[in-house]
Amino acid sequence: MIVYQIFTRLFGNRNTTRKEWGSVAENGSGKMNDIDAQVLKRIKAMGVTHVWFTGVLRHASQTDYTAYGIPAQNAEVVKGRAGSPYAITDYYDIDPDLAVDVDKRMQEWESLIARTHKAGMKVIMDFVPNHVARQYHSVCKPKGVRDFGEDDDVNMHFSTRNNFYYCWGQPLDLGDVIDSQTYYEAPARATGNDHFDNRPGRNDWYETVKLNYGVDYCDAGGRSEHFDPIPDTWNKMTDILMYWAGKGVDGFRCDMAEMVPAAFWAYATKVVKTAYPHIIFIGEVYNPSLYRTYIRAGFDLLYDKVGMYDSLRDIVCGRRWASDITTQWQQTDDIRDHMLYFLENHDEQRIASDFFAGEPWAAYPAHIVSCLLHTNPYMLYAGQELGERGMDKEGFSGRDGRSTIFDYWSMDSVNHGYFDIRKKTPSERKLMDAYKRVMLIAEKEKAASRGLTFDLMYVNGHLAQSQYAFLRKKDDELLLVVANFAAEAIDTGVIIPSHAFEYMSIAEGDVDAVDLLSDGKAKLHLAVNEAVNVAVPAHGGVVYKIKQ
Repeated sequence: MIVYQIFTRLFGNRNTTRKEWGSVAENGSGKMNDIDAQVLKRIKAMGVTHVWFTGVLRHASQTDYTAYGIPAQNAEVVKGRAGSPYAITDYYDIDPDLAVDVDKRMQEWESLIARTHKAGMKVIMDFVPNHVARQYHSVCKPKGVRDFGEDDDVNMHFSTRNNFYYCWGQPLDLGDVIDSQTYYEAPARATGNDHFDNRPGRNDWYETVKLNYGVDYCDAGGRSEHFDPIPDTWNKMTDILMYWAGKGVDGFRCDMAEMVPAAFWAYATKVVKTAYPHIIFIGEVYNPSLYRTYIRAGFDLLYDKVGMYDSLRDIVCGRRWASDITTQWQQTDDIRDHMLYFLENHDEQRIASDFFAGEPWAAYPAHIVSCLLHTNPYMLYAGQELGERGMDKEGFSGRDGRSTIFDYWSMDSVNHGYFDIRKKTPSERKLMDAYKRVMLIAEKEKAASRGLTFDLMYVNGHLAQSQYAFLRKKDDELLLVVANFAAEAIDTGVIIPSHAFEYMSIAEGDVDAVDLLSDGKAKLHLAVNEAVNVAVPAHGGVVYKIKQ
């Protein structure tokens, strides 16, 4: 399984004005219709199985769509001109920025779902369960649905009947965020990052409001749980999941899932999967001690951020040895198939940025390891395969090494990769082809997609600092994979121990091999506890395929 993350507002936007703090009229916005059959074909050709369309739900922005019956938002509680896609203003609506015809934005989303399915891929969309925008108001909710907070008793800090948490009698004070406040909210509601007084700071999620799932965060005992009767928020959020499942999506990427009690997820995932058994849930959970709790609660996949991502980033940057990869996969070996590997996403800095590796090829061996080490899924962020640097100063985001999620912007790299392909530079083409080749190995080679793994590092201490070696095997096909994180090419030997021969039923002797990354051919000698000679390019790898 390979997930391709598209930040929909950026993807397809070919406006090159790129004015700092620019409006949608000035800088433009990508549209759902831009992602046509040809573009989807190009994505599919990389081995992608699932597309995560990020930022599709209507969220707070500074753009005026009141002519279409969409409520305006106060700029003081909006981050950036385009706004955060995680400050939802209507869970039943689609972001108007993404529509060619605003009045037909839902039909355009349904058409994109259908096109993606026709292209042979499945659709993932965001579900943001922990918080909503300050000025949440649904104008597209089905008949009979009550808005969040519509029936709350604002005189109670906490109640399972309330959707929000309230600061008794205290208005919201944004004095630490802005100089002069016109936005009025009384009583103040807690922020999405669990700030429970009326004066959030600049670094708080001040533009959002925490949803109440029946946990009293401010009681004397601390975080007492009140799940019987079922809190009102549980029912409202489960209904939202069911609504979008009914639209044909195949899964949900659940934002900050660990900030919502596991008991809710156990309830909601059961309801949804009973009606739609094919639906998958991907959780953003950063605390490794909670991984198994949230898997038991119904999550199919969890971000492997604190483990594998952090390790690979440090290896690429020279802060850890490559052998640390072994430590990381062993810590989650019992839940291996639930761990989603990645090297970039909208929250993380671009590999090629000055804040990470400074150039894209340094992480190519990490891409090889992520895709081929095990059978668990991998996620690729649009632009990563083209060396997107993310070093623009867009507006609210500033120059932080990330592709902005708050501003109207565009990326030449993505345009070259999927739209104006004749403009693709030689370096973009080379990197994209290299990424594609690895992902197709993961998809098409049975040893990679379904085979056993054998980590070779415990008998290859000479590789520990900058190389990583492992075997994959299924039936009569064997893969020997060596990733080289060093900036210099190496010519070395890789020892295969007797246990590997026994565990994988490997036959000794002279064999013909082909490197699936370069198509180069080699004659190798396989023998117990003897070294196999390999030559591995700088910031590269070899994937020798051997017929047994």
